[in-house]
Amino acid sequence: MAEDPAENHDLAAEHRDRLIALIATWYVEAGKYDVMPVDASGVARMAVEKPLIAAARDSFVFYPNTQSVPFFAGPRVLNRPHSITADVEIPEAGAQGALLCQGTSAGGYTFYVKDHRLHYTHNWVGRELIHLASDEALTPGRHELRFEFEPTGQPDPAHGHGTPGRFQLYIDGNLAGDRDVAYTTPFLFNPGAVTCGADPGSTVTDDYKTPFRFTGTLHTVTVDLSGELIQDLEAELKAHMARQ
Repeated sequence: MAEDPAENHDLAAEHRDRLIALIATWYVEAGKYDVMPVDASGVARMAVEKPLIAAARDSFVFYPNTQSVPFFAGPRVLNRPHSITADVEIPEAGAQGALLCQGTSAGGYTFYVKDHRLHYTHNWVGRELIHLASDEALTPGRHELRFEFEPTGQPDPAHGHGTPGRFQLYIDGNLAGDRDVAYTTPFLFNPGAVTCGADPGSTVTDDYKTPFRFTGTLHTVTVDLSGELIQDLEAELKAHMARQ
């Protein structure tokens, strides 16, 4: 251990007697604690749908100043039509901050207010920031701020591309900006916790600094999943294996 603390060098051939003794000990302990036969399906089972305490739903309501929600417990927005709607009040002096975000600088999305405008940024696996800003400024008062994603094609997971589509921003029901995107994130955000009212830790975008708490009044943020989820279980399995 002193010469090779990271155990990078295989000593099996040099110390074959110890190797045989270790293998024998392993089987003795495995028999003693009844772990045979060894189940090698652990990685495969990670990609299988898990039982849930609550029934499946297509609407999630988030509140500010609450704990972040882990990826597998939150809404799965990838590769499907969805919307994010924030009920906010903007003071006379204006406001800024994250309304809802998921993920980190390694990948995710963030829906936020900055410089009196509404913004949405999709971080594609830490390599590209796909950004959309409203073409009109936010005025003081209570507003419904909304982001919508509309798929326009099929995902290409073999090349690391999720569903292409159209980003749209709405202020009080009026279209305030839109753009077409060639691809989005294909499988998952890792880590991918969902946070309402702030972007803690490693921020999704470099357009602001953590924690970027919303300085106005944020009542709720609702995520609506109105379309069918497109899944590639084989690709998801590979992603799980890469994390092990």
